[in-house]
Amino acid sequence: MADGQWSDGRDDGQPATVAVLDVGKTNVKLNAVTASGTILETLSIANPVLEDGPWRHHDLDTLSDWVFGTLAGLAKRHPIATFVSSGHGSGGVLVGPHPDVGDGTALPMIDYEQALPDDIRMRYSALSGSFYDRGSAMMHGATHHARQMFWMQQADPKGFSRARWFLGVPQYWAWRLSGVAVSEATVLGAQSHLWNVAERHWSPIVTSQGWQNLLPPFARAWQPIGTIRPVLAERYGLPRDIRVLAGIHDSSANFYRYQAAGFDEATVVSTGTWIVALSGKTPLELLDEHRGMTCTSDIDGNPVGGALTMGGREFPHVAGRDDVHLNADVTLVSRMVGQGTMALPSFGDDNGLFPGSAGTGHITGPQPADAAERKALAVLYTALLTVECLDALGSSGRVILDGSFLRDPLYAALVAALRPQGDTVSNLDTYGVASGTALLASHGTRKARAAIALEKPPLFNHPPAELAAYARHWQAAARQATHSNVLYERSSP
Repeated sequence: MADGQWSDGRDDGQPATVAVLDVGKTNVKLNAVTASGTILETLSIANPVLEDGPWRHHDLDTLSDWVFGTLAGLAKRHPIATFVSSGHGSGGVLVGPHPDVGDGTALPMIDYEQALPDDIRMRYSALSGSFYDRGSAMMHGATHHARQMFWMQQADPKGFSRARWFLGVPQYWAWRLSGVAVSEATVLGAQSHLWNVAERHWSPIVTSQGWQNLLPPFARAWQPIGTIRPVLAERYGLPRDIRVLAGIHDSSANFYRYQAAGFDEATVVSTGTWIVALSGKTPLELLDEHRGMTCTSDIDGNPVGGALTMGGREFPHVAGRDDVHLNADVTLVSRMVGQGTMALPSFGDDNGLFPGSAGTGHITGPQPADAAERKALAVLYTALLTVECLDALGSSGRVILDGSFLRDPLYAALVAALRPQGDTVSNLDTYGVASGTALLASHGTRKARAAIALEKPPLFNHPPAELAAYARHWQAAARQATHSNVLYERSSP
């Protein structure tokens, strides 16, 4: 089938199904998804990590057997026509010339959460370029692709010299299946420090370190790059006619789902470990790397402004380890507002949108009396963090909330109440990455917009003026708490 062409069914007349591999840091999922984005079946495995070798690394050999064998089983139960992978943006793989030699790697795939050797960290910092070259501030550990490449190059120059390509996680799996190596904009735009999204060129470190020949030509996320390699088809019993797409960054896949539904103007807020707000309409000059802001890419290579903070990691610091499993009580949230109890950032080791705040988080005002009040305060706190992300991006119009925070209805209600002039809606689906990734298979050929069910949040019944005053006081206190570390000025709303 030629690039860009798509059929809604296979040759036998059955509806086409997409196999979506979703590679997270902790878990890996293989999904059977309809071409319209409905999940039919999901299988998962822990993403294995090994401690041996020059650095902690992912066990791609074990994972490969699971991916290929599970895909073969999935193809027996579903009419799989297309395979496409999504993955987290901090995973990169340095591979050799042959995808069928072991796990294909030239050096083990670095687990990005481990600390970088001090000398590598300091030397890398001087080479990393401007904010637009990086797309983000310097993040923890070995997060960035360029940082991983530099570590490998310095630690094992002989092994590094055997490499043929450096691939993002989705493109690694596309290469293992098809034998074709490509680069892709959303993956390289996810703080890889290799690609300047705003100016659409390689970052200076690529040239200074001589990495040009390790980065393959670009393909669009939705582009078919090949079919299943015959040797894999023979070994695992895979259908040979499954086409393989280039693949996509996971947050970009979720963002694309809303683009495919016609919500190009909206800001999308995904919640989980991170609160991630993405907007394709934010002017680049508003992006401030010191406030947890990023410059990423959509599937067409266009810049997307981002604001992110580790709300999911902050939540238990406020809610407490004995967090009650019931939803937050609206009366208790109102009590926190009325008595001026505030959780101020940041409790974890990430600054988020408040420079210098890491590890300084605390609760001011009358302390929560019990676990239920702590839960109410935690939901209020994450709603305030969300609105801070939206304000940073200049998002005054439609905002779409999704992700795990929506399990508590008061979260969406509070976000809506804190931005009364904006249009806040939510999507309760929990499979946004897999659904958005599957929609790539019909990109450019869909006859209608993708269907997404959006809901208005419930009303938060509290005097609006009192809530607005509370939010202003919280913003002022949060900024004042970090003022001694980083000077930051912002005009009042």
